[in-house]
Amino acid sequence: MANDGLSIFSLKRELIQDIYETNDAFVVFGRLVPSLQNGVWSYEEYLFEETKEVRFPDDQLDWSRYIDSEERALFLAYKNNHCVGQIRIMKDWSRFCYIENIAVKKEFRRNGIAGQLLNQAETWAKHRNLIGFSLEAQDDNLGACRYYIKQGFKLGGVDTLKQTYNPNIDTTLYWYKLF
Repeated sequence: MANDGLSIFSLKRELIQDIYETNDAFVVFGRLVPSLQNGVWSYEEYLFEETKEVRFPDDQLDWSRYIDSEERALFLAYKNNHCVGQIRIMKDWSRFCYIENIAVKKEFRRNGIAGQLLNQAETWAKHRNLIGFSLEAQDDNLGACRYYIKQGFKLGGVDTLKQTYNPNIDTTLYWYKLF
């Protein structure tokens, strides 16, 4: 897939070395605080007085499992022969396409690359008769939460215990988008 000089490729062995290229830091500047009233989720935003940069650790996975698989995929976005984005997805038992990771290099954010990766993932998911997307985000990643909302995702659940081992994460938010 190509658009505005952007090309998106499914993972092949020769591209594995590019996977970590997109794992740049992002700014944590606020928190999304959910509330459930009469079975309907709503939320408020709280901005932090101080911001900080966070970078997720590099995932150490068996990347060969994402090559030519019916159950999972990893798509890499390239601009001028440089990897600038990725989306890693899998077929979930609930018939959702679970987004394990979506990332765009810092200097290429806000250029529609993540949207093009979501489109590629949606094509993959629909080909497998999946019903939509699901993903998890931390409540303090307000930038990501805002992006998911803008893309039509709906908050579907909250978990305050999943990340108990991590003192920096209070709440995991579950986002869904039906096709």
